[in-house]
Amino acid sequence: MADSPDIPERFFEREDESDDGLFYRSPRFVTHIDDATIDALTAFYEEFLPPGARILDLMSSWISHLPPDIAYAHVAGLGMNAEELAANTRLSARIVHDLNIDPRLPFADASFDRAVIAVSVQYLVRPFAVFADLRRVLAPGGRVAVAMSHRCFPTKAVFAFRALSPTDRGRLVAAYMHTAGFESIDFADRSPPRGDPLWVVVGTNPETTAP
Repeated sequence: MADSPDIPERFFEREDESDDGLFYRSPRFVTHIDDATIDALTAFYEEFLPPGARILDLMSSWISHLPPDIAYAHVAGLGMNAEELAANTRLSARIVHDLNIDPRLPFADASFDRAVIAVSVQYLVRPFAVFADLRRVLAPGGRVAVAMSHRCFPTKAVFAFRALSPTDRGRLVAAYMHTAGFESIDFADRSPPRGDPLWVVVGTNPETTAP
């Protein structure tokens, strides 16, 4: 299901292959990084997300970690649980959508200037298809940031994220972006001195029409 001939299929297998809709049916109002790392992620977003930008919070939940004092034109949250999305006050649009069933994003071409995925990319079983369509919905020159840490729901995380080192996880996410056609891909360690780790992979949609 990985949608890439170059990555072993077993990398995207999970301990629990049951319906994700059942797993995420009940809301979980929890965070997967500690307060210091939440602050570090918010500080990164303050640099990454321009005021007035159209933002896609992909694999969203009840909190987006966006800077509280910056206004954005539009923030769309796509996630798995309606109650969690309803509790997220930073969202101006809320969409329940299972990317592991349908990796195509329910948005028009070039709808967003920035996209973020916070500590959730490890749950995608068809990441190459998702990132290909993510490029479609980003405007030319738009950028995506994928933030990762070391916590997860282990039975729903794909094998690659349970087996690979943090550096190799970053390389894998960079491969998702590169295969989709993103450019200027970069990896940064934004871990706070005392807190959970925070690794971020950033890519840019070329200044051309998306495929």
